[in-house]
Formats: sequence, structure tokens, C-alpha cells
Amino acid sequence: MTAACLMSTYQSLALSFTRGLGTRLWDQQGREYLDAVAGVAVTNVGHSHPRLVSAISEQAGLLLHTSNLYSIDWQQRLAQRLAHLSGLDRAFFNNSGAEANETALKLARLHGWKKGIEEPLIVVMENAFHGRTLGTMAASDGPSVRLGFQRLPGDFLKVRFGDIAALETITNTFGARITAVLLEPIQGESGVLPAPPGYLQALRDHCTRHGWLLMLDEIQTGIGRTGAWFAFQHAGIVPDVMTLAKGLGNGVPIGACLARSAVAELFTPGSHGSTFGGNPLACRVGCTVLEIIEEQGLLQNAAQQGERLLARLRVELADHPQVLAIRGQGLMIGIELASPYRDLAERAAREHGLLINVTRGKIIRLLPPLTLDAKEVEMIVRAITRLLD
Repeated sequence: MTAACLMSTYQSLALSFTRGLGTRLWDQQGREYLDAVAGVAVTNVGHSHPRLVSAISEQAGLLLHTSNLYSIDWQQRLAQRLAHLSGLDRAFFNNSGAEANETALKLARLHGWKKGIEEPLIVVMENAFHGRTLGTMAASDGPSVRLGFQRLPGDFLKVRFGDIAALETITNTFGARITAVLLEPIQGESGVLPAPPGYLQALRDHCTRHGWLLMLDEIQTGIGRTGAWFAFQHAGIVPDVMTLAKGLGNGVPIGACLARSAVAELFTPGSHGSTFGGNPLACRVGCTVLEIIEEQGLLQNAAQQGERLLARLRVELADHPQVLAIRGQGLMIGIELASPYRDLAERAAREHGLLINVTRGKIIRLLPPLTLDAKEVEMIVRAITRLLD
């Protein structure tokens, strides 16, 4: 099979899978792999979960699409469930994480417009990643992502992640124009960098004091990945806006932007929309994913197995000369290496039957399904240790 008819936007491995079950995938030759990527934090409840297979099959035979010209029962159910879990009030459903972040950026603009700010600014973080639309690229960091796409939409101020003093400095200069702060509670693409202790609480206080929106991109961290429904819950705060995608659909495309009522009401009929966003299939899948996570205790499992995986990696790689740091929360873990290793993901798959992701050239990112068990933790640790040796 040739990829000649595809645009060259990915550097894909010469590896293709035909089926998956739980934490495992099988390639075209029938070889089994332990999936420690989960489609980049997507298949949180594992591959081919029977409850999801049944829900998708049944809904496909009932109704796939009507458009948002009409009420969609499953959409309303999912919005109500997410609002209850998050402490936010209303949801808008998209098809992807980038679209969810675009929705958040529009809310920030409207927040500024309502306050009479003619040229509103949004604070974002260095090394952030929020998507690949023009707007979310402008909010992201990293020259490789932006190469060839200048000039991007402006209106963003970048500060160092975790540095509340830097935020105070730009407040003194641009405070009257700032409408919101957008950040990931754990920076994923930059190498699994958690916010320092107390930082999210300080941001919450700062935004409240200045009338800014605190907007959290939980596209990678949300839906149980860190051992809580949402990463912000570890800090004991509630944002004004939160974006979701990835694990919410377990592979079925869906994104969501949640907001407090006062912020959500900035949208009026015609000010935002999506043809496919929130269709019956995607929203029924979202509801089913939340049910599975709750019924199977996967939040607790993610926290428990994540602690075990972190501890075991730190023990086994404690004296490795190439390992600089091992960090993370729940089942979102990064292993930072001293220098880049070529073909690390390919070697892990070929030599050890383990699927990993390498970001920024030298950070192994582990994002296994939340169904991971203790035996599979040991399999990952053993494979990573042998790989680096």
C-alpha cells in the first residue's frame, strides 16, 4: 500500500495496525504491541471496549446527524454530565481540540469587547501547544510549528510557564488590555511539564482580581488522564473556561468548550457554530466514556498505576547517565533524556513491542490507557530500561 496520495504532514512509522483490544494493538503481521501512547492520550478506556462498540453500533443504526438546527438529546445529556463533573455551567461541542481552543479564544475576545477593550490581549505560555489552526498556532510556541505560516494573528502575550512574577510584570504594562490567560495545567507537547505547586491557585487569584478569564486547555490532561476528571481539580480551583477533546471520544472525533454561565452568555445565536459539532453519535460516545471511567474506577486506577509507574522508572533509571528527569501525574509521564536518540519510538516498537511517543526530540512521553494494570507497568519499565541501555 502506498501513501503517495496523502499530503506529507506526518513522519509516520512503517507500522500499521489492524485491530486493538484494551491496552494492546496488533499489526498486519499479527504481532502484538503494548500501547503506551493511546492514540496520544485518546483511547483512555482502551481499544474496542465492548460498551463503546455496542453504543456506536446501535447509534449508527438509529441516527448519526441532524445538525444543530434541532435539539440533540445526547448533546444535552453530555453537556449536563460534564457541567456536573467540572463545576462549570455550559458546553459547546466541536470536532477537535483545536476547534475547542478557537471557541475559547472567541469567548476571550467577546469578554474584552463587552468591557470596551478595543485591542484585547490574551496571555499564553512559552512552550505551549494549543493546536494547528492559525489562531491556536499563534497562541502556541515553537518555531517549527509556525514555520511558513507568518504572519499569524497577534493579540497574544507570552510569559514563562510557572512564573507568576512574569505575569505581574506584564500586568503593570498591558493590564488594561488583557482579557484572559490560556494555558495547559501540564504542558504535554513540551515534555510533560506540570505547573509548579501553587501556580494555578495564584493564577486563579490574579485573574479574579483583574477581571480576566482563566482558560485551561485540558485537551490532553482531561477525562481522567491525571487521576482526576480534570487536572485543575488537583489544585482545588475552578477555571472560567476549559477545553476538552482526545479522551472524551476515545477515538471518535469530539471536542468541547465549557464555561461559567456569565462567560457562556457572551455567545448569542449566530455568533458561533459547527455543522458536525455535538452530533448524536459523538455525544453518545462521550456519555458512554464517562460512564465506563466511573463504573470501572479508572480515575483511581490512573492515579495508582501512575504512581507505580513513576516510582518504578525512578528506581530502575536512577543512575542512568542519559536520564535527566522523570516527571508526570497519573498516567501522563515524561522521561527527559540528556540528548536526542534517533528512531527511539521505532526501536521500542520493533525490539520491545512497546509503543511510545518522543516529543521535543529527547523526551519519552508515556500516555497508556487508564485501564493499565500492575503487570503492564512492569512491562513498560522493563522495555524502557532495555531500550535506553
